[in-house]
Amino acid sequence: MFKALLIAASLFGLTACQSIPEGVEPVTGFDEQRYLGKWYEIARLDHSFERGLSSVSAEYTPREDGGINVINRGYSDEDKEWSEALGRAYFVAERDVAHLKVSFFGPFYSSYVVFGLGENYDYAFVSGYNTDYLWLLARTPQVSEDVMKAFIKAAKSRGFNTDALIYPTHTE
Repeated sequence: MFKALLIAASLFGLTACQSIPEGVEPVTGFDEQRYLGKWYEIARLDHSFERGLSSVSAEYTPREDGGINVINRGYSDEDKEWSEALGRAYFVAERDVAHLKVSFFGPFYSSYVVFGLGENYDYAFVSGYNTDYLWLLARTPQVSEDVMKAFIKAAKSRGFNTDALIYPTHTE
């Protein structure tokens, strides 16, 4: 009985990390090909795996198995060196719905939900599986004040703590 409960709890834990926060709806009509390429991190909520990094970017390229390669890169001012994390992402359901699962650590996946997207794929509002994970990504190292205001409004209305946002600098 204990083994069954442990297995059930483990499966729940793995799927819970692929959920979507309440009030967040993934973009539909998503065009994966237009999303591929390099993105700059404009704003984020703090978390241990990016703490202290500046010049943060993400690059998405197609994988042979139908998924997406993810390369996250940032500069540690403290260590005076670049840090890079390699991951893989797969669509949770249909490829035109911007809800993916991403893994940087073995078999463990977490949600990657694009809930806002510029008409020209020039910026993206991204959440994780809960409101502790939030990013504003853009094709350029800076965005207009209008995009920033729209991001903060959209995030705040969905329960994200926008007062805690970090705005990394870009030197590259």
